[in-house]
Amino acid sequence: MTETLPPCPECSSAYTYELGALLICPECGHEWSPAAAEPVGGAEDGVIRDAVGNVLADGDTVTVVKTLKVKGSPSGIKAGTKVRYIRLVDGVDGHDIDCKIDGFGPMQLKSSVVKKS
Repeated sequence: MTETLPPCPECSSAYTYELGALLICPECGHEWSPAAAEPVGGAEDGVIRDAVGNVLADGDTVTVVKTLKVKGSPSGIKAGTKVRYIRLVDGVDGHDIDCKIDGFGPMQLKSSVVKKS
């Protein structure tokens, strides 16, 4: 087998396999077409985009679009929370925003859970 298949877009598993016209991840069960695995302007071109597709930059203000659970916090971060002065980083597990949230302190967020304000 000389062809290298892309990792799963859901769980980043390297054990994907091809079944007909689809690529399948045996770890999480996600199925997608190889055409959908092509870059759509995400981090592959060096640009980080929010959940809606807007380009993010250092110093932007963003709004959290869904409630997030936080370890050690009984309430978590509620949808609609504004986060000011973000910093874009090469984070771990897709966490590409470094920020400080009032009431929680410094943390990293994924760009897929924020919207540019």
